[in-house]
Amino acid sequence: MARRSKARAARLLSASGSSPASATAVPGKGQAIDTEYLVSFAVGTPPQPVQATLDTGSDLVWTQCQPCPSCYAQDLPYYDPNLSSTSAPLPCDAAACQQLDLSSCGARKWGNRTCVYTYSYGDRSVTTGRLDADTFTFDGDAGHAVVPGLAFGCGYFNNGLFSSNATGSGIAGFGRGALSLPSQLRVDNFSYCFTNVTGSAPSPVLLGLPANLYDSTSGAVQTTRLIQSPANPTFYYLSLKSITVGSARLPAPESAFALRGNGSGGTIIDSGTSVTLLPPLVYGLLHDAFVSQVDLPVTNDEPLCFAVSSSSSGKKQQVPKLELQFDGATLDLPRENYVFEMEDGGRSNMCIAIMSSGGGMTIIGNYQQQNLHVLYDLAGNNLSFVPAHCDRV
Repeated sequence: MARRSKARAARLLSASGSSPASATAVPGKGQAIDTEYLVSFAVGTPPQPVQATLDTGSDLVWTQCQPCPSCYAQDLPYYDPNLSSTSAPLPCDAAACQQLDLSSCGARKWGNRTCVYTYSYGDRSVTTGRLDADTFTFDGDAGHAVVPGLAFGCGYFNNGLFSSNATGSGIAGFGRGALSLPSQLRVDNFSYCFTNVTGSAPSPVLLGLPANLYDSTSGAVQTTRLIQSPANPTFYYLSLKSITVGSARLPAPESAFALRGNGSGGTIIDSGTSVTLLPPLVYGLLHDAFVSQVDLPVTNDEPLCFAVSSSSSGKKQQVPKLELQFDGATLDLPRENYVFEMEDGGRSNMCIAIMSSGGGMTIIGNYQQQNLHVLYDLAGNNLSFVPAHCDRV
């Protein structure tokens, strides 16, 4: 989880011009926690099932396709365009092809004058393939929908960290760009409610349905404005003002979280990053605040971990509360959204699921979004959230 988040941050920082000071991946220990959330739908006629990672930090929707010269293993069969009567390669002069940062006209093996793409991600994973259009089918408790002619990537060469999961068949871009799933569906809102990362309950995802925040556990709905950046139009920027650990507000200026005129810095909410990442200065302040308020030996500095005595093993240690103060809203994180326990060499540890981004950007990851109903009001340019029983929806 930490390794993927650090690698993804390095690419996001590069894209935003925030110049990461360090892009070193954290060595993995023990069994990894899968903190990616897969959205299920079908492509083609007849429908072929797809499970793709829900990613608000990218735009392209793609799935691995037959033939697959360089594909990773996945649980579902590869999508085969030859088995779909509604599949159509898009030409390189198509409007959708022009939205890609890197594309070309295909030669004979790709189909003459077809749109060939290469798309990279924050964790340096890359997919290359052909841009196609086909019918998408969505099924859920809210109903059944069939949408023809959606553009998506037919990935033939797919390499990088997403291949380590061997579950999802691609990526579902939910960013602000024209190729994302919400943009192509022309919905004015979407929302999700992520269940616990260690559980097995499915997480509801709503596209264009009535913008009601449901099954609230406590507290009022909080709303903050979304900020747009011409330099990075894909990202959902937020106006983060400050962070509080326990009763102490971190002595970081608001400028540490602010989006700059050149597109660098800023705070984004990203479903594709696992743990929240802070600029090095802010992470250092957060680290010191926890150390000063937790009376346990420190066993690791990033992520910050404390040794838990054998007599206390299995019990939840008290930790200072953690709050993120946004413009007009406060996210009061429950313990399970920023603390995790782990065993390392027979020693019990309690760790804080926040790390340094290595640069000027702040990234709110999906670990901190568990059991929150998060609504992206695209028409009103706002983001709302409220604690919820996501596994009961």
